[in-house]
Amino acid sequence: MQKSWERPKITISKTKSEWVWDVIGYSIFIGSIIIILFNWNLLPEKVPAHYNALGEVDRYGSKWELLILPCIGIFIMIFLQVLERHPEFHNYPSRLNESNVEQFYLNSRKILNKIKNICLIIFSCIIVESISISLGWGIGFGKWFLPIAFLCTVIPIILGMIGQRKIQ
Repeated sequence: MQKSWERPKITISKTKSEWVWDVIGYSIFIGSIIIILFNWNLLPEKVPAHYNALGEVDRYGSKWELLILPCIGIFIMIFLQVLERHPEFHNYPSRLNESNVEQFYLNSRKILNKIKNICLIIFSCIIVESISISLGWGIGFGKWFLPIAFLCTVIPIILGMIGQRKIQ
């Protein structure tokens, strides 16, 4: 089995779909941070800090806790961006070889790109909903948020694995 440090390091340009995902994910995430900044002085001292599986607020905390999600989002964004740039460190089946390495790298990088941006979008939704509830504009996610968020993160992984199986 080939070790990750023995795999070729090749440069593959970002695809149009990766650029589109980045623009959408980053824009929504930055937008949610802007929403926090513009509404900071309007927020009460206690804001929703946790939601149960039905999307109902089950804990309130300091408005400073709203800054946790952007911080985690930034960490995830940086971490997954670094991993996207180094697909040679990803996990691949033993059939990886010189003739299919570019296909494997691109497929794996696209999966990470989608997951990164979906996580940013999900975090942004939670931030905006927490602000909305705090200001009396929203009532909570409802019972569909968790299943939809779960599916949005799992479907790209499954589709990517199916794509990987098709690589010869």
